[in-house]
Amino acid sequence: MRTILLVVTALFTFFTLAVVAHTGFIGFYEQLLSTPAGWQVFADVVISLSLVLAWMWNDAKRHGRSWWPWAALTLVFGSIGPLLYLLLRRRERVLAPA
Repeated sequence: MRTILLVVTALFTFFTLAVVAHTGFIGFYEQLLSTPAGWQVFADVVISLSLVLAWMWNDAKRHGRSWWPWAALTLVFGSIGPLLYLLLRRRERVLAPA
């Protein structure tokens, strides 16, 4: 599972950087918000990432990790923040049921 997460994070990061290099950071949002369909996608991503941020905050607090770097990455680069958080998260031992 960790390998899949690494591949997805690497590919999505590369894709995001390529799109931003092509459109510029401001141009990315100008294009996204130029149509009602783009507004809907933007609203959906904001709602989804807000839920992910709430989960990350609780998880980081439970594990004694700082939440702010991951929140900042999420606010600037979207899903790259949570993907990196999961990739760099310490593995927890799951106890088998008795």
